[in-house]
Amino acid sequence: MGGALRATCATGGSAMRTAVFAVVAVGTSLVAVGPLPAQGAPDQPALDRPAAVPPADGTFQTGPAVAPACSGVPIRTTDNAAQVVDDAPTGTTFCFTAGWHRITETIHPKADQVLAGNTGAVLTGSVRLTRWTANNGDWVTTGVLPPAYPQTGQCEDNTANICYLGEQLFLDSKHLTRVATRDKVAPGTFYADYAANAVYLGSNPAGHSIEMSKTQTAIESSATGVTVRGLTIEHFATPPQGGAVVLGLGWKVIANDIRWNHGVGAMLVNADGAVLEKNHIHSNGQLGIGQYSTLKATIASNEVSYNNTDGFWIADWESGGIKTTWSSGGQVSGNLIQYNRGIGLWSDAYDDSRTFSSNQILRNAADGIRYEIGRNGVIADNVVAGNGFGTGRGSGTSLWDGGGINVNTSSNVQVRDNVVANNVNGIAIQSRTRGSGPWGTNLLRDIVVSGNQVTMRGGTTATGMVQNAGAVIPAGEVTLNDNVYILDSLTAERFQKTGQWYTAKEWRGTGQDTASAFTLGKAVLDATGILTILPPTS
Repeated sequence: MGGALRATCATGGSAMRTAVFAVVAVGTSLVAVGPLPAQGAPDQPALDRPAAVPPADGTFQTGPAVAPACSGVPIRTTDNAAQVVDDAPTGTTFCFTAGWHRITETIHPKADQVLAGNTGAVLTGSVRLTRWTANNGDWVTTGVLPPAYPQTGQCEDNTANICYLGEQLFLDSKHLTRVATRDKVAPGTFYADYAANAVYLGSNPAGHSIEMSKTQTAIESSATGVTVRGLTIEHFATPPQGGAVVLGLGWKVIANDIRWNHGVGAMLVNADGAVLEKNHIHSNGQLGIGQYSTLKATIASNEVSYNNTDGFWIADWESGGIKTTWSSGGQVSGNLIQYNRGIGLWSDAYDDSRTFSSNQILRNAADGIRYEIGRNGVIADNVVAGNGFGTGRGSGTSLWDGGGINVNTSSNVQVRDNVVANNVNGIAIQSRTRGSGPWGTNLLRDIVVSGNQVTMRGGTTATGMVQNAGAVIPAGEVTLNDNVYILDSLTAERFQKTGQWYTAKEWRGTGQDTASAFTLGKAVLDATGILTILPPTS
């Protein structure tokens, strides 16, 4: 089906004119290509998803189901896995048999060893709690907690400050909610009194399995070339910023289900050249994936979803999907990052030459992508939709609060060819006073935003830049051009530059987006990342 669709758009001139769209068929829907920019510039590309983003329709395959069959030295559920691995030579392949393997001490693999699972192999860091006594309408067990330990990290609830506590409870594998005081205990919740070494449960434990996470880390060592695949790894009492699996130099962690751990699901630390691929990393207490001080690692084709179950600060403290820091090179690509209570994908503090590409990033509570205090970054070919609508401490709707994509006090960053649809804001460029680091004073410089398809509708939704008094953006350091904007109104002020608001026409008058297209319509994104533009009245 072909033809032309006529609609009104803003152009580079002082008047509005009628523009012509090319039209291509997507099933029974129409996808607008354009409108054509002013002054004879070439046609805009089709409104389409970037290449190879993973679908969010349930067909994206990750986890143990995509791991190859295991052949090697068996580790049975009755074995001490850490001891079996420690007793074997380098290069050994181990096969965890089906069933629950209770890991009471961290497994430290040797160089080139393979830790793999047969179908149904589960490594758990929890212990069963079986001795419960009724107590004033609740149930209590004693003697199972460690001594009290100091707080690490920042919580969404900064009054109770209980997010850092790692001993989580699970009733029939269902995660229970921790409460701060005994009087708040109710069905589905628990309270841990570390001073009295007592755990209070609000649900009757009779006939149910009650588990408490206890061991902090499942797998970690300084050995190189380790492979971990085909395992379910759950219920580890990982501390904040600590991983249930900690990758090292040249590790390959592939096709695992890493879930319901307290801190971070998988953590790359000094893990140069490591590969984290095809894992389902979900429902962890703080973050799905963390990376620190790592060169040229690959984080690809994972599903990272529903993380920050334990209440870390959503807006600004390492909660959500993926966070990398102090790392160079490498890529985060082809991941499905969705429904995390925090930032979807976050580069922070001296990441250099990082590439975020071909990810689908959906409905995270804070920014879809945040690139903060870094340099030489590429953010390309991602689908970023429905992010930033969290309502917790520090959340908001201004460009200071972020958007679908947020570039914060970084230099030489390209934001190109992304679909940025229906987020709290479109693309937010922030210049803040952030002190100095290994590259000198942290400044916002040389930001180029091009080839993106940005949908903004309603409220205070905007694209543009903000600055504070100590971090003024010099002219020419931020360039937006060759983008397509899908708007609810061409007269609404949907663009902002350092405190001033602009309509589409006025925005072009500032020298930004002079060859971009401004389209009236409603954008609908399907699960595969296809963006369909409907008429404004639909």
